[in-house]
This record gives sequence, C-alpha cells and structure tokens, in this order.
Amino acid sequence: MRFKILQATVGGITEADVHLADASDAIICGFNVVPDEQARLLAEDRGVQIRRYSIIYNLTDDLRAALEGMLKPEEREAELGRALVQRAFKISRVGTVAGSRVLQGIIQRNARARVIRDNTIIGDYQIDALKRVKDDVREVREGFECGMGFENYSDLQEGDMIECFEIREVARTLD
Repeated sequence: MRFKILQATVGGITEADVHLADASDAIICGFNVVPDEQARLLAEDRGVQIRRYSIIYNLTDDLRAALEGMLKPEEREAELGRALVQRAFKISRVGTVAGSRVLQGIIQRNARARVIRDNTIIGDYQIDALKRVKDDVREVREGFECGMGFENYSDLQEGDMIECFEIREVARTLD
C-alpha cells in the first residue's frame, strides 16, 4: 500500500475534486478552504471524506498517522520465564511431560517455549498443557514446580532448559 498525492491546487474544493477522489478511492484534505455546496452534497452522496485543516501541523500529523497506520506492526519477542526440566515422564495417551522447576519469571499455558539442550536450541513449541500438583493452571511462578506438555514434541530430557516467551506486535513509526 502506498501514499500518493493526486492533485495539489489552490482554491476551494470543487465537484471535480470530489469526482477525482471518488474515482481514486481517496480523501480530500483542504487547508483553509471549504467545499462549495454542490461539492459538499456530492461528497456526502458518494461517501468521499473531506478533511479540513486550518493549522498546517494538524494536516502533517494526520498524514504521518495515516502513513504509520500503513506500516505492518513489528513483532518482538518478550521473555516470560525459564524453567529447568528435572524429570521427563512418559504418559500413555498424553506423551512426554516435563516435570520442571521455574527458575525465573513465569511459565504460561499456550505461550511459546524454546527447548534448549546443551546450550543449543532444539526447537520452538507451544505449551499446550500446564499443571501444578494435579490441577490445570494458566501460569506457574518462579520457585514452583510444574508439569508441562508441548504440542507436537515429546523428546524431553532431564536437564533441558525451557525458555517461555510471547510474541508482541508493536506499531512501527516513521521516526
């Protein structure tokens, strides 16, 4: 998607301006001008947006906001916590469950997790089961033990490190 100025002229907003904006699926930005009555009625009828400005900074701020809205948000990783696998349990119909101790932060169900073995990332999986004692829980905090199951992964070993994180979308700006 691109931002394009179709026409920049001096004078009031006319029916021709509205027809051009309608045909181009554009908006009309006017600085210290108003549409004549026919142009105003035509814009209402066609659904063309007319924005009027009397301060140039408001116009440039709106254009900047429109451009920034076109930028795809940036994805950033936010670390939630780390856990150490103390024991791996094989459970029929469930798979392998990591009996772990949360060393830092929190571990959340449905968050993403990296399995790290010998300082090498084995893979990135979703935590689909999280239990504390025998109860299903949404999160487990630092210092507590829990059982974790991962979606499509069961090769857990004692000593594996689990790094829990989430992906957050951050709006990008032109600065």
